[in-house]
Amino acid sequence: MRSFKSVRPGLPKLLLLSAVLLFSTSAGAQTSRVPLPDMGNSASTILSDREEAEYAREMIRQLRHYDLLIEDPQVLAYFEDMGFRLVSRSDRPEQVFTFVVMNEPAINAFAAPGGLVALHSGLILAAESPHEVAGVLAHEIAHVTQLHLYRAFENAKAMTLPIALATLGLILAGGGDGEVISGALMSAQAMSTQMRINFTRHNEIEADRIGIQTLSDAGYDPDGMAEFFSKLNRLTRVNGEGPPEFLRTHPVNVNRIAEARDRAANLPEPPGDPDSGFYLMQARVRALYEDEPEEAIDWFRDELQEDHGQPQVDGLNYGLAIALQRDLKYAESREILETLNRSDPYQLAYQLQLADLDLAVDEPESALTRLSNLHQDFPGNHAIAVEYAEALLHGKEPKQAEQATRMLREQALKRPDDPTLYALYARAANIAGDEVRSAEALAESYYQRGETTDAIEQLERLTQDPALDYYQRSRVEARLLEMRLEAGEELEEPEDDP
Repeated sequence: MRSFKSVRPGLPKLLLLSAVLLFSTSAGAQTSRVPLPDMGNSASTILSDREEAEYAREMIRQLRHYDLLIEDPQVLAYFEDMGFRLVSRSDRPEQVFTFVVMNEPAINAFAAPGGLVALHSGLILAAESPHEVAGVLAHEIAHVTQLHLYRAFENAKAMTLPIALATLGLILAGGGDGEVISGALMSAQAMSTQMRINFTRHNEIEADRIGIQTLSDAGYDPDGMAEFFSKLNRLTRVNGEGPPEFLRTHPVNVNRIAEARDRAANLPEPPGDPDSGFYLMQARVRALYEDEPEEAIDWFRDELQEDHGQPQVDGLNYGLAIALQRDLKYAESREILETLNRSDPYQLAYQLQLADLDLAVDEPESALTRLSNLHQDFPGNHAIAVEYAEALLHGKEPKQAEQATRMLREQALKRPDDPTLYALYARAANIAGDEVRSAEALAESYYQRGETTDAIEQLERLTQDPALDYYQRSRVEARLLEMRLEAGEELEEPEDDP
């Protein structure tokens, strides 16, 4: 079971984020797919572009603070690519979006201001095809592009504060536990009036209509959304334990499913499966994040006895190999991976897992050879760069660590908010002998995980080093000032409340 840190200071920000998250699953009412104007729409002026970006960044830091995000580069890259593919065919392709995957078993997804869209791992595992997950993403993207979040916020201003306070109280009472956070948000949402529930349903239908068109335009099966809704309804009847979380925040009935199917029937079918890699990433999520690898192994072996298409079979075998590696059954894992690799030597997921297995059995030279070739072929690939850096640091050799720092620094320029990347860079710089850069990177890793106090303490210790030169000290003190100002705002805001 996942353990969670205690709730940190800065309650007003958490309060506001809780309120925003409540309304992020809501959805205004348009009768056709027409881009909404930016002028003359009060909903679009509730938050400035800068405030939207801050909301998204702060919410991601909060989610990281509670260890709720899946940070695996391959998993994240896949669902980012799926999301941006849909955004490119949406009403507002210029809209800024951030896609994250949460390590949460509930079947759910949500959108929030700033273009943040989150998928729960439970939803990914419950889906039977990439079209179903893409349907959910298209639906959430429509909530953002059609300004549903702001309309819900605008129409429910009177109840924002009490609902947010109730949410915050439940979160604090739970000590920051992930399940309590989800439960608190759902409980607070239940406090809304019937008028708001009707408003939500109206907007949900618009998000369906626009999302299905986006789904089709992006090359996915437009029936994917209706298929997933139908599946959730079946799960509700079979389990008898109430609807999945997604249905609680996105009410679905038989008429809505029928309407979605009718709309999809008038759109062209996709030329083929555009995302065969979905089954690999779905299996990767299960294999890496199941609490006990033995349970994942049993699940994969049971599923391999069922009748599946070849892409699903490949995914199941790939997941089994990862789970076997986690369970230290290296020989069996390698046999499966090499078989998969022979069948598709250009599949990056197999190559990276073989390199990871080489490191696990202390064969770094084999891993380095494989990863060096991949890095030359795909120099900007984030997953390759991270795995290659891990291999370079395996032997703790300063020269190889220097190479890793250069590679990671390039990645940090493209992903400046990635705490895992900064933590790896801190290791590399330390082995390479650059203690200042190592300490700075570690502080940034703390900060991006919502641990601002720890980040400040790290930089404060660094400023006590008399060996810092002028440029190093200036750089460290400037970043320290930024963090102190932010932490000061967090601590001062409660005192301003009446």
